Amino acid sequence: MSKLLILGTANGLTMREWSDDGWRVSRQGQSGLIGLRVTSAAARDGVMLAGTRDGVFRSDDLGITWRDASRGLSTRYVRWLAIHPDNNNIVLAGTEPAGIYISKDGGLSWRTCPEVAMLRDQRGWSLPYSPEAGCVRSFAFHGQRVYAAVEVGGVLVSEDSGESWRLADGSQEVTFYPPKGAIHPDVHSIEVHPSSRNIVYAPTGGGFFRSGDGGATWTLRYRCYCRAVWVDPNDPEHILLGVADGVDANGRIERSRDGGLTWQPASHGLEVPWRRHMVERFTQVGDELLAVLSSGDLIAAPLGTLEWRNIMPDIRGVNVVTWLTL
Repeated sequence: MSKLLILGTANGLTMREWSDDGWRVSRQGQSGLIGLRVTSAAARDGVMLAGTRDGVFRSDDLGITWRDASRGLSTRYVRWLAIHPDNNNIVLAGTEPAGIYISKDGGLSWRTCPEVAMLRDQRGWSLPYSPEAGCVRSFAFHGQRVYAAVEVGGVLVSEDSGESWRLADGSQEVTFYPPKGAIHPDVHSIEVHPSSRNIVYAPTGGGFFRSGDGGATWTLRYRCYCRAVWVDPNDPEHILLGVADGVDANGRIERSRDGGLTWQPASHGLEVPWRRHMVERFTQVGDELLAVLSSGDLIAAPLGTLEWRNIMPDIRGVNVVTWLTL
């Protein structure tokens, strides 16, 4: 069974079809949205959605044609898109400045979640590299429970599949020196373990945090700068983390088998530390793990060996990877 790999780049979106036999390219797919910076992408059952700095675009024919799908999206800069794993009609968009929009028709139209904008304005969310008031850059689903990562603002929680949102109890303190039990507010991504809606992981600008009570309290498991985490769906203690000493400084990959209490190098096949970049996102595709680097390069490794290699060096400026089974 082959897979269609969908890569959002600084200049449009490219697709490559891969076979399960050694990840060999079988043919080059279509390209689209040339001239647009694709910041996020989501795909399910033949439908593709691409988030850009100028709204959302949708394809119903495996990327051959695209149409604007931004009706109701008053903030056009989309930082992250996610399709609810249990309901294809529910799609969430996180924006810059920080906002969340929900679609209940598969991404054809959107409505804002006004409580997020209210929290943003009341609590003074911000970004260190932009004049905008923060951004929402990741979602994690577990049934009707959804988490959202806010840079710089903390963690949001929804109990109704993204219809409404509240600030997690452990995110009440918007300070870069959070007290015990609180999370650093510069949250770059969020993951929830399939075994429990309360086991949550968050890479932040102030370290890697883990919660066992749905974000009410947090424990710092690694003092570092990090943006990306992969958690073994079969073992909540088995974690891969994209670690750095600072923003894009001395990036590398490390692994923990005890939930983050201890860490070992997991950068086999790579010349690390990378002096000026780091892992931006992890994406599991079958038995392979792909990593988008902040340099725009793409690397991959079998989960069984974690022997990393560069893939598709001809595609530059990769921002995001997602996939469909064909």
